[in-house]
Amino acid sequence: MESDWEEVLMVPHPGQDANHLTSRVTTLAFDTSQELLWTGNHVGRVMSFIAPDLRKYTSFRAHPTGEVKQILFTDKGVLSVSPHSVHLASRRGLTQWHMTDEKFIDLRCMSFTSRGTQEILVAGFQDTMFRVDVEKGTIIQALPAEDNYSIMKKGSQYICAANGSGAIHILDPGTFKIVKVWQAHSSFVNDMDVKSDFVVTCGASPRQQQGFMLDGLANVYNLKTLLPLPPIPFQAGAAFVRMHPRMSTTSIVASSTGQLQVVDIMNPNAVNLIKQAHVYDSTCLTSFELAPSGDALAFANSLGYMHLWGSPSKIHFTEFSNPLVFADQVIPPPGHMDWSQDTALNTIGIPYYRDVLLSAWPSHMIFEVGAPPPKLDPILLANLKRSDNVSYAPNPKKLHRNQIERTRVVDKGSAIVAPKFLSEKAREAASSPNGERRISDVLDTLADIILEGSTKKEVPIIYRNVEIKYSKFGVDDFDFEYYNKTRFSGLETHIANSYANPLLQLYRFIPIIRNLALRHTASPCPFEDCLLCETGFLIDMLEKAAGQNCQATNFLKKFSGQSSAASLNLLEEHAPTTPLTSMIQAVNRFLLARFSDNFRQCPPQSRALEQALATQVTANIRCAHCNHEQIKSEDLYLHDLIYPPKNMIRGPARATPSRTFCEILKASVERQDQSRGWCSRCKRYQMLSTRKQVQNVPSVLMINAAIHTMDAKQLWCTPNWLPHEIGVVVGNGQFFCFEGQDLNFLIKKNTHNVQIYELIGVVADINSGEAQKPHLVSMINVAPSLPDEQVNNQWHLFNDFLVRQTSKEEALRFDPDWKLPSVLAYQLKSESHVIDDSWKMNLDTSILYRSETLSHHTEPSNIPLRLLSPEEPPCPGMPVGIDAEFVALQREEIAIKADGTRETIRPSRLGLARVSVLRGSGMDADLPFIDDYIAISEPVVDYLTQHSGIRPGDLDRMASKHTLVSLKMAYKKLWLLLNLGCIFVGHGLIKDFRTINIHVPKAQVIDTVELFWVKTRVRKLSLRFLAWLLLKEDIQMDMHDSVEDAWTALRLWRKYEEFKDAGVLEETLEWIYKKGAEVRFKVPGAAAPVATAVTVRSDRRGYGRNTPPPGFRSESSGGGDGEAGRTESTPIKKLTFGTGPPAFGSPARR
Repeated sequence: MESDWEEVLMVPHPGQDANHLTSRVTTLAFDTSQELLWTGNHVGRVMSFIAPDLRKYTSFRAHPTGEVKQILFTDKGVLSVSPHSVHLASRRGLTQWHMTDEKFIDLRCMSFTSRGTQEILVAGFQDTMFRVDVEKGTIIQALPAEDNYSIMKKGSQYICAANGSGAIHILDPGTFKIVKVWQAHSSFVNDMDVKSDFVVTCGASPRQQQGFMLDGLANVYNLKTLLPLPPIPFQAGAAFVRMHPRMSTTSIVASSTGQLQVVDIMNPNAVNLIKQAHVYDSTCLTSFELAPSGDALAFANSLGYMHLWGSPSKIHFTEFSNPLVFADQVIPPPGHMDWSQDTALNTIGIPYYRDVLLSAWPSHMIFEVGAPPPKLDPILLANLKRSDNVSYAPNPKKLHRNQIERTRVVDKGSAIVAPKFLSEKAREAASSPNGERRISDVLDTLADIILEGSTKKEVPIIYRNVEIKYSKFGVDDFDFEYYNKTRFSGLETHIANSYANPLLQLYRFIPIIRNLALRHTASPCPFEDCLLCETGFLIDMLEKAAGQNCQATNFLKKFSGQSSAASLNLLEEHAPTTPLTSMIQAVNRFLLARFSDNFRQCPPQSRALEQALATQVTANIRCAHCNHEQIKSEDLYLHDLIYPPKNMIRGPARATPSRTFCEILKASVERQDQSRGWCSRCKRYQMLSTRKQVQNVPSVLMINAAIHTMDAKQLWCTPNWLPHEIGVVVGNGQFFCFEGQDLNFLIKKNTHNVQIYELIGVVADINSGEAQKPHLVSMINVAPSLPDEQVNNQWHLFNDFLVRQTSKEEALRFDPDWKLPSVLAYQLKSESHVIDDSWKMNLDTSILYRSETLSHHTEPSNIPLRLLSPEEPPCPGMPVGIDAEFVALQREEIAIKADGTRETIRPSRLGLARVSVLRGSGMDADLPFIDDYIAISEPVVDYLTQHSGIRPGDLDRMASKHTLVSLKMAYKKLWLLLNLGCIFVGHGLIKDFRTINIHVPKAQVIDTVELFWVKTRVRKLSLRFLAWLLLKEDIQMDMHDSVEDAWTALRLWRKYEEFKDAGVLEETLEWIYKKGAEVRFKVPGAAAPVATAVTVRSDRRGYGRNTPPPGFRSESSGGGDGEAGRTESTPIKKLTFGTGPPAFGSPARR
């Protein structure tokens, strides 16, 4: 609330019928997505009013009996509750569903749950609460209520419910159990509001001989610490309170007589502003509400009048408002016209139109309603015999029993054929040598949809939501290559908070951010939660993948674990109703500031990233009361565009905007604000005016489009309004921006130091219509990130894992109905094509030579481990054995279809638990130098002990007895080995590397699964089976061990090289599959562990559980059943491998 706020309007609330001029308002609520104010009255009617003149928009009877208690909003419509029913209607008044139940005795309130707007919790003055599915309009579960509740609101972590005795129950939004009880008032709670981590309440207490009176305090409670804060004094009696939606610690308190007071809850004794509403002596306020934008205030009095407060010049209800839908105006019928059989129909014209005709049905509203009946076989018709009312004929037996002809039309013309699973394609490879067509080939035939999309309301196919399908083999079976045949990798979507994928892609193609992020990642950064390191890991993975799909698992996990990200509502689970465009703009601001902090904290504490991203300004802050001026330096990492008022955007010619992009950017960078703040001279809060002077501009200009109005949307949809290049001149604290002919003239004149910026990319918000959820994509010019200076204007669309090359015109064409920009990135043109790979020569490898642990109870391991030393540094071509173990952090989500089949909605999520790396050559071949357990802070749902060897407590920092490191440290060790050129030898490494979230080029991978696989066979062989058959050893008897598995993989690789050198590789592979078929590719159950037949001396190395050391053999080490122990054995040369000097034919000699 600012000083110029005043009462803008006071209108009567419409009566229940013609005999009543007004009706009593029982609840008020501002719409979260449209410029509407909603009310409910005492007879169950719900009404809405249009801002700012409060004209009636809709009115409908939502409840047959009882007054409307509360109103909530979803994308689908408006929820309202009365004592005996719950109602959902569209914003135009059409009923979606109405629910009554005999258990609905006295409902009072409702709140969204942890499932967001898909589910509500309904409660009241009764013993039962109800979970209601908003989509279906059904009761999911009836829960016992701990108390009677009159008010209920959801914060970032908890649901707060007020009971009838003045207490606030803090409920868990998932289990609905009481976490804490806070006695806020001694009698009852009159009003309550919850915002982020704060609860503010108003209530009453008993007074002697005066009954109940409103308390002179508004009480405050901190949901993060679950402790009360100092109350807000309010002598007039606090009746209502609302938290400001944009200023998390500012609240507005109101009395029943209309006194309004703005207070900062962190400084409750300092009153910012006091206003008095015009309320008659005999009346009082009955309802009070603050708009989501924070720029409007509404309340109702006991006479049935509504008051609207705000600043007359800029009052609006929502930040991102959708346009209202109005009924068509009635067109008078044409005059009399002669009509005859000979009158041509084209003489009756149709009016000019710009919108899509009603007859042009969108694709998501076209359904198959039935199949035409199959035609009868002529043989049946020829042999029909009639008996009474029935005809019959002999069965021609052309179809099987219960088999019918398919008569539905399957081919939909322009529909894209969904990709088959990789397992299905492998089976059909022999019969389909041409392979399956790619989506890019299909889209080339649909170019008219893409290039002429401006004339159509249908969203082009390549912009629509893409979805991962899961087979029984999980996400690894999905054909991502179907959606991308470029050399630039996409990012997968099945990870929480993957809405940030387009922004991460944009960062990857900005050369300055790319270079500095990789340089920082290669440095000895000691911070576990460093987001800049994770960005460097991700960029390096995307570059090495070169078109193969990737996932930002580790980055998004680290981002989701940031406490400040949760408090700023940057996580999807905490802000299910927040528009994605505002979330991605907030994430952009958060990440840029965090990148700069991370880069500055790491030695030598350079400010290079800050100088590359931050605009340096000085803010002159002047007090409007005493004219005292303060000067403060600021670093702005991005700029929110500020658009001029409506009458300034459009001149007399409405089709041509009078403001260019550069003019709006200049006004946004030099923005002048007026706000209330602390004046050090006046010693109180005053109106302060802020004027910014630009001192220096960065190499990268990050801009938030900040589109809030329809006029701004129309501005962006003007063809060629967004320039590809801009010129910036900074002088005397002023920021000048030029484009087009002005820029060319300035360059030719060469009188100013003009810095030329080129557009790198745009993150855009795509609204695919009612059938699909909105999502984000990025259009990026990849040419500046390529070292070839001759390459220009290579624009690509990144729609998660769908990547396609597009034209510059298509990339920068926007549409107000479905495509609008959210984030823009400009970079100095002189920095294009500057790709700095010097970080590869300056890798800090010190963590490979030292041992660190986070465990408090580390004990000596029975596994011989010797760290690498600077005398044996990793080098290109050095083989290392590797294996990793994982634990389950989240179970898979499965849906049962109507036909009874199971469909995987989201696969299980695994986390790295242990990784072991062994030397692959040299005198100490097979000796481990990395055996790390990874500390996991999030809950583990399944340790998978039989397959991982991990037991409860092994990953706990307080209880583990193993060498425990952070995920970042374990990952960085592998990342260093990768970039140092090591060759990774293991079994089934593709899935391991995918779960670890690292991409290793094929040239650096030796996978024994692939070595011993015959491509004409579908089956791939397990490590245990190969070890039993070729090495005559039983492994993985009780559980898996990563050291044992990595050692076995190294030995199998050497066996392979042995077969290859002997020239018997093909015969051996056929023999392996023949022997495998005899035992069904399983180790016979009679096989005993090798260690039970030998005695291992204490001076030998121990590998895993009861595993003999490398090179140790015994007479009984053949193991297995009799078939494997007889003279019929593998046709190989008898060569010796293992520790000690390498023998003839050993890969260790190469």
